[in-house]
Amino acid sequence: MDLEFISEHFPRLLKATKLTIELTSLSLLFGIFVGVFFAILRTSKNKILFFISYYYSYIFRGTPLLVQIFIIYFGLGQVEWIRESFLWVFLKEPYSCAILAFTLNTGAYSSEIFRSAFETINKGFVEAAESLGLNKKNIFFKIKLPIAIRQSLPAYGNEMILMLKGTSLASTVTLLDLTGVAKHIISTTFRPVEVFIVAGSIYLLMTFIIHNVIKLLEKKYGY
Repeated sequence: MDLEFISEHFPRLLKATKLTIELTSLSLLFGIFVGVFFAILRTSKNKILFFISYYYSYIFRGTPLLVQIFIIYFGLGQVEWIRESFLWVFLKEPYSCAILAFTLNTGAYSSEIFRSAFETINKGFVEAAESLGLNKKNIFFKIKLPIAIRQSLPAYGNEMILMLKGTSLASTVTLLDLTGVAKHIISTTFRPVEVFIVAGSIYLLMTFIIHNVIKLLEKKYGY
């Protein structure tokens, strides 16, 4: 292994890691709101809301993330009314298209995680809150949501790691994230082994950090 070659290109890979972290963070931030929203719809007694949530989750969990990125980035641009609308300002940029695809994808998985957490909440907690005179809004935000978040920490930690690795697909729509820069270096140097070992090590380090942060949160807020 050529350490001099690695030290020469490491700064570029490290700089590109900033975009990877940014894509992951924004996607998870928006995705958690999407996930909670559709989890609420999924637990609704209204059949229309239930089926909207169900098929959203089914479609985005049942198709590859790469296909979703291509449909949003390449496919939506083929629709004339989208190109002529205000949406085109957002959808013509690869960065915003990638964020949208990642958000919808992680939102679908998150909705299932939160739905499961909501459904396993002990009914005694809700009944106790009702007996104290709390309304449905307070019961949700003060009882159900905090409990659901605590219960879903292990599963959501896995989703965070999967989303981190999924952002490597951003390079397919010209974004120079960690994987994109790694592929660009390889295309000019023809040294795939060293480059991918370094890139893989950076991904592994970020995964390690996420894993341990989730473990700490589980110890602090778990039952």
